[in-house]
Amino acid sequence: MIGSVLVANRGEIACRVFRTCRELGISTVAVFSDADAGALHVREADTAVRLPGATPAETYLRGDLIVKAALAAGADAVHPGYGFLSENAEFARTVTGAGLTWIGPPPEAIEAMASKTRAKELMGLPPLDLADVTEDDLPLLIKASAGGGGRGMRIVRQLTDIKRQLMSAETEALAAFGDGTVFVEPYIEGGRHVEVQVLADAHGTVWVLGTRDCSLQRRHQKVIEEAPAPGLGPEVTGELHALAVRAAKATDYRGAGTVEFLVAGSKAHFLEMNTRLQVEHPVTEAVFGIDLVALQLRIAEGGALPESPPAPRGHAIEARLYAEDPAADWAPQTGTVHQLAVDGVRLDSGYAAGDTIGVHYDPMLAKAVAHAPTRAEAARKLARALERARIHGPATNRDLLVRSLRHPEFAEGPDGTGFRLDTGFYDRNLPELTTPAPGARHAALAAALADAASRAGRFGGGWRNVPSQPQVKRYGEHEVRYRLTRHGLEAEDHPEVRLDAAGPDRVRLEIDGVVREFSIARYGDGAGDTVYVDTASESHAFTAHPRFTDPSDLVAPGSLLAPMPGVVVRVADGVEEGCRVTAGQPLLWLEAMKMEHRISAPASGTLTALHAAPGGQVEVGALLAVIVP
Repeated sequence: MIGSVLVANRGEIACRVFRTCRELGISTVAVFSDADAGALHVREADTAVRLPGATPAETYLRGDLIVKAALAAGADAVHPGYGFLSENAEFARTVTGAGLTWIGPPPEAIEAMASKTRAKELMGLPPLDLADVTEDDLPLLIKASAGGGGRGMRIVRQLTDIKRQLMSAETEALAAFGDGTVFVEPYIEGGRHVEVQVLADAHGTVWVLGTRDCSLQRRHQKVIEEAPAPGLGPEVTGELHALAVRAAKATDYRGAGTVEFLVAGSKAHFLEMNTRLQVEHPVTEAVFGIDLVALQLRIAEGGALPESPPAPRGHAIEARLYAEDPAADWAPQTGTVHQLAVDGVRLDSGYAAGDTIGVHYDPMLAKAVAHAPTRAEAARKLARALERARIHGPATNRDLLVRSLRHPEFAEGPDGTGFRLDTGFYDRNLPELTTPAPGARHAALAAALADAASRAGRFGGGWRNVPSQPQVKRYGEHEVRYRLTRHGLEAEDHPEVRLDAAGPDRVRLEIDGVVREFSIARYGDGAGDTVYVDTASESHAFTAHPRFTDPSDLVAPGSLLAPMPGVVVRVADGVEEGCRVTAGQPLLWLEAMKMEHRISAPASGTLTALHAAPGGQVEVGALLAVIVP
């Protein structure tokens, strides 16, 4: 029996495994990089071991240090989580060679499927040979052989772009997986990304746990997943299940694994087999009423699975909450998480209030999962939970998730049909899904009134020398003008609003006869504070501008500032001080959170200054270049 488990991972992944271990009475060991010394997964573990001698981005890839940590902490088993070393056969061998139990598939099975190219050959589907590619093969998809998650992936629509896209994909794959090998396959537009969860023991039993649809992706990164995959006919489902069992049996598989497909019409195209749990495994758990981590532990102990899995029930949908800013081309965000409260659904996260999202790792903040008797009910439940959530900290994709779940292309009709799921969902719909929320001006007014209530409490009232002049406050792009008189609120830009009640953290306004409540939270030291305003249906974050601007905050016209902290990967060919650039022209690339981000010229003009060089570390807001129109 396993008594103590070290999880060779971090964040949400480690916290997820720890939760099951606690329920089973198994003690837990965390490992951490210097950047993660105070992280939630470290605080939740019974024991934690620092991994020395590596940069934060490399720490969790040091299998030798992780095994040494397990032995030092007295663990008798290692769970790899998902990501990092979870699909590394040599790491699995190192674990078992040290006398520890490996909670995962045999190294031989990992090797058989570790390379997407080898996996395709095993399934009789070799990748394209670049030497034979012609215009007729377009569009093409470049993919990293050693990993996924959208990293090292590029779409090629013109043959002249292949060399540039290959170099970019190889660079990103090397940074993310330590292996820059990539391959090329046809890019199937309008297809659905469908997965099959398998679970196998050492006694010959293989479970096939339904299907999952992961088609809602942006930049090849999954955003919303669900189980079962809706609208698949019995023939397609049967083919997917048969191929998944074939992959598991061909590798003498044990433990949990995921077989991925692209489904176009009634045809299933094999993509790869991930020899680990997936981020989206909770939707399968919800539908089948099981704990996949608990079953992994049972299989690792030599236990047998029942002959067949439980019967599925209902529908489950998972949404990935990312720290990214839609107003900055979805750049990943860093900073303090002040509050993270999503009620009524399962929330898997590696962060708690007070934690900091850093630059070294994936920007996923949490996963929210709803389960209900029907797909429509699950979507409604999840959308409402996210809509009412209190998420105070770096900008997130929360509004995108809510609107996606309610979009007509995602929603079912009353007869269970009518949705349109494919990987092009965001290509078609992103502009309408990212329009500004309509209630921002009322939220800014509520923030101003809450601030006035706070100051009245601190200073004994809102008396002014010149009562005829309105109060003027700026929140983001909104300028709020108002007076508080004996007759109530007077706001010339808001004649439809009547003040019902105001306090430092709660304001109630009557807007066109409808009473609405606003919850206000403020974080900062008084200069440029961030103010969060939450209602029953919207959330807004504003920067509270000081009345007078500090001259040191001003930047020269044409300044191009870093949208995120990161490392300069490369500068575009021909880009140097004194050159002419055009609006939208790529200037340089930053690597942040293991992904490359292109920085383009915001306008046409002359590049009069360039402060970025390959290998240089920059902080958010750092001056990268100056372009004079």
